[in-house]
Amino acid sequence: MTANTPGQASANPRLADVARAGVSIWLDDLNRPMLTSGELGRKVAELGVVGVTTNPTIFAAALTQGGAYDQQVAQLAAEGADVESAVWALTTRDVQDACDVLRPVFDATDGVDGRVSIEVDPRLARDKQGTLDMARRLWQSVDRPNVMIKIPATVEGLPAIAEAIAEGINVNVTLIFGIDRYRGVMNAYLTGLEQAREHGRDLSRIHSVASFFVSRVDSEVDQRLQQLADGEHADQARALAGKAGIANARLAYQAFEEVFSTPRWANLGDDGAHKQRPLWASTGVKNPEYPDTMYVTELIAPETVNTMPEKTLQAVADHGEVTGDTIVGQYEQSASTLDDLERLGISYTQVVEQLEQEGLTKFEASWEELLESVDGELQRAGAE
Repeated sequence: MTANTPGQASANPRLADVARAGVSIWLDDLNRPMLTSGELGRKVAELGVVGVTTNPTIFAAALTQGGAYDQQVAQLAAEGADVESAVWALTTRDVQDACDVLRPVFDATDGVDGRVSIEVDPRLARDKQGTLDMARRLWQSVDRPNVMIKIPATVEGLPAIAEAIAEGINVNVTLIFGIDRYRGVMNAYLTGLEQAREHGRDLSRIHSVASFFVSRVDSEVDQRLQQLADGEHADQARALAGKAGIANARLAYQAFEEVFSTPRWANLGDDGAHKQRPLWASTGVKNPEYPDTMYVTELIAPETVNTMPEKTLQAVADHGEVTGDTIVGQYEQSASTLDDLERLGISYTQVVEQLEQEGLTKFEASWEELLESVDGELQRAGAE
């Protein structure tokens, strides 16, 4: 059975086309009602979902909607749990249950899919040792072979990623915006695999994905292009709107092809290692004027993952048009798009650096939001 068989078996022909093209369909959403109602299982069976990614914002929203968490929160309050330990207990339980739902996919795809990601506290993103320590604790606490630990791709995070991989921890590297940083991520992965081999680990059991963010690039670049809308370069600016995110991702795939065709990789692959697949993240369209499936249908290529918010998944199921590989063969045009932006004074380096910093700030704010939500629920349960 191939990695994408569950998607190919989807009752939805459009999503089945996505999977047949080599794209693993993951859902960027998880909550307890989705688990207890069997909704996640139905998405696996009917829509070809073969993985799940989570984040603190999703957990925080789920916690305050309905009473799905009330019993566990009441128990934690009765035990005198503090906020941090309560967050840990609530989120790891959901991830464990999701891992169990997706275990058949994991088994059928030999560990390529059937994955559920959970995030290290983003406040540790600049703390290599703190990140590594929490990644180890999450790995041990969830205690499922199909969990992936999300680690941000900061400069400080790269050595933590390498060490986690060396220890056999499966990693979803998140918050990647720029090609240079992405190459650093792939290097960290290969370094980790080399160290794992030195430690005598079975490389075939180690998996990783690299989450390359897409729509946020367009949001930032489009904002800068808008400032040129009334100047002498207005026509060029309008023509480039909505083009940067996809061009950037396509060039990331070119880098993926290059790195995973080197002798260094071949040596590891011969020993059973798996490629670190690119995962297209932030694929919900933020500008309503753009096609709501563009970050899926324009980023189709083998050995990729697309983690879709619910709204995007349903849009692709309803009207997504898959025309085959839309990445390979587009590299020259993609590089030209970024060059055109530079000529207009929009610095690629400046954009991706700003997006990383803003992304970390948003991640931290989401974590604080989750802590506040759990604290409120604990206090409410304690008062009852």
